[in-house]
Amino acid sequence: MNNQNNRILELKTEAFIDPLNPPAPNSARRPPLPPFTLETAIQKVRLAEDGCNSCDPQKVALAYTPDSRWRNRSEFANGRQEIVAFLTRKWARELDYRLIKELWAFADDRIAVRFAYEWHDDSGNWFRSYGNENWEFDENGLMRLRFACINDLPIKESDRKYHWPLGRRPDNHPGFSELGF
Repeated sequence: MNNQNNRILELKTEAFIDPLNPPAPNSARRPPLPPFTLETAIQKVRLAEDGCNSCDPQKVALAYTPDSRWRNRSEFANGRQEIVAFLTRKWARELDYRLIKELWAFADDRIAVRFAYEWHDDSGNWFRSYGNENWEFDENGLMRLRFACINDLPIKESDRKYHWPLGRRPDNHPGFSELGF
């Protein structure tokens, strides 16, 4: 009986949230959670794409652990504050940003994606940036590691493939593979 009472107390304690001392923001859960299935990995990729297409660094950073580590091209970011600073610089430079991501592989708490995004600089020069990312998630579905390799291809504005209004890619817009990337 004592073990049962202790377990009930543990469950009550786990379920109790003190309104004067709520859990830290880093304890938030971001479903879908690992281990991933094909369906949940595809969902996670689309959620990441949607977040990036918002071009809101604060919002995007909440999908990462507070101590998340990034490598993006030759730049390294550690923690949410540096991620916000990085994304703020990125989207100030990469104008009219539109992104499509596609699942490449997954296992347990890891997902690999390939992607392409289109953008122009402040001189009106257009680019399509192609890349691959490797992600690792914690048990709450927050990304703790992100490694990205990216190459920029100058394109003519007439060669653009992404024409939806800024923000989330419409569900009926062709995906990465459907566009032949």
